[in-house]
Amino acid sequence: MTYSSDALRVKGYLCLPDGCSLPAFSQLEDPHTSSAFQSFTVTQESMQMQQLASRYPPVEQHTMDSIDTRWPVLIYCRGGLGNYGGVNTTWLEQFVRKGYIVFAPSYRGNEGGEGHDEYGGRDAEDVHAAYRLVQEWPFADTKRISMMGFSRGAINAVHTATTYNEGPQQVHKLVLWSGVADVERTYHERTDLRRTLKRVLGGTPRSVPEAYLARSPLSKAHKLHCPVLIMHGTSDTQVNYSHGTRMYHWLKRRGANVTFHAYGGQDHRFQESAHEAAVNNMFDWLAAP
Repeated sequence: MTYSSDALRVKGYLCLPDGCSLPAFSQLEDPHTSSAFQSFTVTQESMQMQQLASRYPPVEQHTMDSIDTRWPVLIYCRGGLGNYGGVNTTWLEQFVRKGYIVFAPSYRGNEGGEGHDEYGGRDAEDVHAAYRLVQEWPFADTKRISMMGFSRGAINAVHTATTYNEGPQQVHKLVLWSGVADVERTYHERTDLRRTLKRVLGGTPRSVPEAYLARSPLSKAHKLHCPVLIMHGTSDTQVNYSHGTRMYHWLKRRGANVTFHAYGGQDHRFQESAHEAAVNNMFDWLAAP
């Protein structure tokens, strides 16, 4: 789908659980292609949507036919940078089957979206815009909009959770899965990323420390008011396990509502059985009071 962020048109994926009705949908034809699009309007925001999959096998316990049903939402912040990484559509299928609306911003400059991905710079607004947009949907439960940041996505997820951290717009819960906590540490640990980080952030941690600090979830963690779940593999070769433990201990010392799930022997992306367990554990935690 295409939505507005700043003055840009950016891309994202919207997955709807079985039984979620969108009564305001109408069919459109894209004037530039022969593709059929769907569009609906919420207040002043019009979104173009291209259907990628009609529906997955229904899950009986999550099927609700009432158009008045309000569904919990998970905003999934992808990892990677630019064309590296991207939204994992297999994960979208798994998440939506838990009975959640799932919205996954692709970030500006990706998948045909306008602008440039800045690794948690101005692209953070793409997630803010997604969060504000979801709050306007009549079929979304605005009291249960949670964030999940995977890898680099932890930067944008934490940024959003610390921006919307009080009042009726407060983020419900935050999940950090194999998440980056300290971008300067990432620069030192990932020699393969140094050239890219210098290009995107404008220099090294020594020359532009403010750019690295501004993107580091640890620098904003004191503003987190919602419950936090941290999930990390102990053998992560891309985002060291210490990112997860540092974030956890920092929050714990300050009395935050934080839970840590360590996955022994797991790398950045978990093996299938561990991944399935992690998804189940995550949604159990999201659904808990």
